[in-house]
Amino acid sequence: MERNLDKQGRWRNKTVSFRMSKEEIQLLDNLVSLSGLTKQDYIIKRLLCKDVVVVGNTRVYKALRSHIEQLCIELKKLTNGNEIDDVTTSTIQFINQILKGMKEENQ
Repeated sequence: MERNLDKQGRWRNKTVSFRMSKEEIQLLDNLVSLSGLTKQDYIIKRLLCKDVVVVGNTRVYKALRSHIEQLCIELKKLTNGNEIDDVTTSTIQFINQILKGMKEENQ
């Protein structure tokens, strides 16, 4: 088996795994897709308390559009007396952070 170095020249040969609930994995997947990072890079940055900097690219813009469309569907459900769930709330908060960062960058 050939050994591979990561971008920083480190050997990544240790595996870390853990269990998550359906809601936790859904939120993680949302945050990862909106960040533009790989799931591995996103988790490592968050575990090591490093900032997750979202760099706008085609993949991030598509994820933003997709998540905003899904949020619109969820928000329409609220008119029927349903409550907003924690995953949707957290996704909205992360999108808000991204949009604030984009606004600051353009000023």
